[in-house]
Amino acid sequence: MKIIILGAGQVGGTLAEHLADEQNDITVVDNNGEKLRALQDRLDIGAVTGEASHPNSLYKAGADDADMLIAVTNSDEINMMACQVAHTLFNTPTKISRVRSPNYLAHQEQLFNPNNIPVDVIIGPEQLVTKNIRQLIANPGALQVLDFADGRAQLVAVKAYHGGPIVGQELQEIRQHMPKVDTRVAAIFRQDRPIIPEGNTVVEVDDEVFFIAAKENIRAVMAELRKIDKPYRRVMIAGGGNIGATLAQSLDGEYQVKVIEKSYARCRVLSERLKHSIVLNGSAAEPQLLSEENIETTDVFCALTNNDESNIMMSMLAKRMGAKKVITLITNAAYADLVGDEIDIAISPQQITIGSLLTHVRRGDISNVHSLRRGAAEALEVIAHGDAYSSKVVGRRLDEITLPDGVTIGAIVRGEEVLIAHRHIVVETDDHVILFLVDRGRISAVEKLFAVGFGFFS
Repeated sequence: MKIIILGAGQVGGTLAEHLADEQNDITVVDNNGEKLRALQDRLDIGAVTGEASHPNSLYKAGADDADMLIAVTNSDEINMMACQVAHTLFNTPTKISRVRSPNYLAHQEQLFNPNNIPVDVIIGPEQLVTKNIRQLIANPGALQVLDFADGRAQLVAVKAYHGGPIVGQELQEIRQHMPKVDTRVAAIFRQDRPIIPEGNTVVEVDDEVFFIAAKENIRAVMAELRKIDKPYRRVMIAGGGNIGATLAQSLDGEYQVKVIEKSYARCRVLSERLKHSIVLNGSAAEPQLLSEENIETTDVFCALTNNDESNIMMSMLAKRMGAKKVITLITNAAYADLVGDEIDIAISPQQITIGSLLTHVRRGDISNVHSLRRGAAEALEVIAHGDAYSSKVVGRRLDEITLPDGVTIGAIVRGEEVLIAHRHIVVETDDHVILFLVDRGRISAVEKLFAVGFGFFS
């Protein structure tokens, strides 16, 4: 595929890295020549220095025969205008735009259509990050919670703790412990190394275990791996920007929420928007304020400002002062690797955003892509098409399908039914097949496996 990426920031750069590895023809446009040179030193990509929305920049990037334009600059307006120019002048088939402002997103259906602003796919990072954090709050003890098939199946990552019934035992014991609950462990990461699980694989303390199950069975499976956490009630949010405000709104009335924000003017806006939450003017880096607001009784502390260093320091302080769980927004991947056990969960907005972008870029009928372990692994939801003659998957038992190394099938969603992957299950057309890749480099092999006849890929 010939893809133009507008913006060489963290999202644009990481996306270029993902797609260049998969033998796509990538050109990145940015007005910062240094950023582009740094990308070109690492990746085999084209680069154009110029304004992302200018017709001449897009022409130089090859917009006249591009398959896709992905606009991820820091400006919503530039992203939208670039899509308009690509549509009008170059007839680019697929246009994806990052839009961050809630003011635009509130009128999404009226604005973004072929007759007005011709954007095919809107990516809203704030909404994606909020949904991610909300899932973690709803599932105490989880490190990551990912939805598949509209939430009917979930992939959950947990750390195995002392005291879990299955810890120190083989995975096949889970079925004896829970005869009425079906689940599958898709992967285990042990000291950052992936292990493809077998029935005789023994779960060790501190293993990061990824399992898949129907949504209603998630808590039961988690209880096998660790002491189950009580449901969260008290949430403290540091930072009342777009992400902090969106999260507070989604939790308002359901949880006891406190928002700490430095800007008095922003506090006034938030207090009008939030009906049940408490809005505090101040800094979450002040021990006195945290103490006065009973940080020791807080179930979850979320540091969501736009400053990584502040988020890390506030989280560490909150943790030391008694917060049970801290969730920290960290955009710099190097920082995420440094913080270690001091921070319970580090959230990477660009990895979440990239997962959503890749859903639309991957070849074949892929309805979900989730980036795992800061981009090292991936979970895919692929819709199977064709029949036994045109497909390598449809009409075959799971134990008859030759999967690439490092790829496992976790579950199949058929209509409303979630079928955990057992060797006797036969794949049918229109099944949603959920796969786990411990090595992202295997994605092209997976795409070929699910290809149907000729002309299936664009």
